[in-house]
Amino acid sequence: MNYALIGCGRISSNHIKAAIENGLEISALCDINETIIDNFITANGLDKFSIKKYTNHKEMLYKEKLDLISIAAKSGLHAEIALDCIDAGVNIIVEKPLALSLEEADEIIKRSEKMNVKVCCCHQNRFNKSVQNVYKAISEGKFGKLSHGTVHVRWNRNEDYYKQAPWRGTWAEDGGTLMNQCIHSIDIFRWMMGGEIDEVFAYTKNQFHDYIETEDVALAVVKFKNGAIGTIEGTVNVYPSNLEETLYIFGRTGTAKLGGKSLNAIDIWKFEDEKFIANDLSDTKHTGHTAVFKDMKDAIENNRAPFIDAKAGRDALELILAIHKSSKEGRAIKLPLSECKSKYFIGMF
Repeated sequence: MNYALIGCGRISSNHIKAAIENGLEISALCDINETIIDNFITANGLDKFSIKKYTNHKEMLYKEKLDLISIAAKSGLHAEIALDCIDAGVNIIVEKPLALSLEEADEIIKRSEKMNVKVCCCHQNRFNKSVQNVYKAISEGKFGKLSHGTVHVRWNRNEDYYKQAPWRGTWAEDGGTLMNQCIHSIDIFRWMMGGEIDEVFAYTKNQFHDYIETEDVALAVVKFKNGAIGTIEGTVNVYPSNLEETLYIFGRTGTAKLGGKSLNAIDIWKFEDEKFIANDLSDTKHTGHTAVFKDMKDAIENNRAPFIDAKAGRDALELILAIHKSSKEGRAIKLPLSECKSKYFIGMF
């Protein structure tokens, strides 16, 4: 299976490692800066491979015969590159977020279906054993009727982090703290709580990061169509370093708390059915991107949808945009949303 990577930045090493571990043939690397490609090859021990280098992804799509591409460029380019790959008939794994507008996300879904191309959004934490165990418990009714859930991403990002890449902290290219730092937990939260949302009410602010455009803290209340309610807290204002990433689920007959570095540990596991236990409460080895690539490879070989498809990517995007929209307009936002984009919030703070 011929594979190529577009974007050789911070997260790209995870993609290459996952591709190698899944036995993919690394055909090409693409980045607008060839020096970055060269440094990436050296840093990741790829010198032994015969890899072609491109600074234009359209040229690569024209010249290479590829089965799978992963997109790890800056967030603002995800949708544009994804659509080019779809038009070329190549299956794709898109690093989060899928896009920065619902219109782009819908176009990715529509065009991929037309072209019979598989699209996976890289929300790799869904594959954590801990996450899978909690979702299984919900699906099997072990929690009983869901009451509520909460998710907290209490992290730190300082000025040095934002200076490393000028696109960070911008509405047009990054999308903000929820879109960049918190989207994995928000994706899992929506998925676990039933997926379908009635409305969202939120406050967002830029408290300490006056050198960026976007929010650095957000608090939201979510009303789900199944009757459950939830809260989301996301921030990069925690002093002096990352504090926690946690997710709680409360039901009539069960309580669970996910923690760890990336929700890869179960800290609390209590059920009325005391015989119900998890299959390994925590991950001894966090598989991350490797699991995403394994699933996508199998989806291509067996002509099925990937586990985390473009619709899943759109769901996380929609919830985050609804939070910002609620804060900007000072009202509860009804879902579903058909139109909204990150650029709508330029000048908000």
